[in-house]
Amino acid sequence: MMRFAAEYLYTLCAAEPVRNGFVEVDDDGTVLATGVVEDPSREPGFLAGAIAPGFVNTHCHVELSSMKGLFRKGSGMAGFIDQINALRDTKSREKKIADIRYWMDKMYAEGVSAMADISNCADSFAIKAAHPMYTRTFLEVFGTEPEDCGAVMESVLRLKAAADGFGLDAAPTPHACYTMSPELLSAASREGLKSGFLSYHSEESDQEEQMIRSGSGPMWDNRKAAGMSTPPVTGGSSLQYFIDRLQAAHPAPFDEHILLVHEVCMDQEGIDAVKAVMRHPFVALCPLSNIFIHNALPPVGLMMENGLKITLGTDSLSSNDTLSMVKEMYCLQENFPFLRLGTLLEWACRNGAEFLGKEDTFGTVAPGKKPGLVHISSLSADGALTSGSRTERLV
Repeated sequence: MMRFAAEYLYTLCAAEPVRNGFVEVDDDGTVLATGVVEDPSREPGFLAGAIAPGFVNTHCHVELSSMKGLFRKGSGMAGFIDQINALRDTKSREKKIADIRYWMDKMYAEGVSAMADISNCADSFAIKAAHPMYTRTFLEVFGTEPEDCGAVMESVLRLKAAADGFGLDAAPTPHACYTMSPELLSAASREGLKSGFLSYHSEESDQEEQMIRSGSGPMWDNRKAAGMSTPPVTGGSSLQYFIDRLQAAHPAPFDEHILLVHEVCMDQEGIDAVKAVMRHPFVALCPLSNIFIHNALPPVGLMMENGLKITLGTDSLSSNDTLSMVKEMYCLQENFPFLRLGTLLEWACRNGAEFLGKEDTFGTVAPGKKPGLVHISSLSADGALTSGSRTERLV
């Protein structure tokens, strides 16, 4: 048996942390008990800071880890897409795999117990299969030309067969409105929904909204200049367009767990539309990526007012300087000062576990569960994150 104690224990089973709390786990990490330390000064190894359950990173592209430091910041979405098209295959497969392994290990050491990861190829499969971190892999689908829909779906199903061969939880998922024909968006959604899970890049930038609402802006211009088909101009939001294509996959309501990633441009109309058709919607916030690409952040307060289930992701090292969950939390705290650490941990742990359907294992510190335990250091006097806060896996 192992015992850990700290100034704050966030079990996330209750609204407030346990002050001077302890948690006991057996040798395989199963939680046995939690409680209050009677005298912290007599508790061996008593930690300053907080103990929390392991994190759930709900949006990552770990196969892009070799792209760290290659991208210009502030390029906007059109400029970012140009860069990723130019740089994606500039590293050897050996370098890509080494970097995937390094960053998987680093995230795990910093407390990530589970991850929803995006894959476009099989580079990460063997590493994920052997890793102590749980992953659900979303096999991302692209294709702007309607006549290519069948061939693209055949290709992603072959990739799924490869993932299945490694014993991974994996299924197709659509990428975004601007990289897919309407036919492919519905076909990929239909196939992905069979698994019970979908992840979708939604309303990441104003440029995306311009493209769908009015057939204008840098992303529209890029696609036209490249001779590529563009999505239909609907006069409405890209989120409503996605909902329409979902309903072509199967009629509402949707009982599946659907993750809307980014939602920088989400408004009340969009929230109402989501709630009207999705029974289990989740939103993945990746604030450092949003700032990296186009210096914008999502309407966090509006999402909270409407009771949306918020989760946190790191996105990739093509649009971030690191894959650190605590840095994402600190970014949100600095930009939305009303956020408390308990709320941020709920998003980073419990809600992510619920999205993955793994709440019986991850997300909270409760007897019988194996969420992993994370130490969060260098908190302020009132228990908030600071720029020096770091995380380290205890179990």
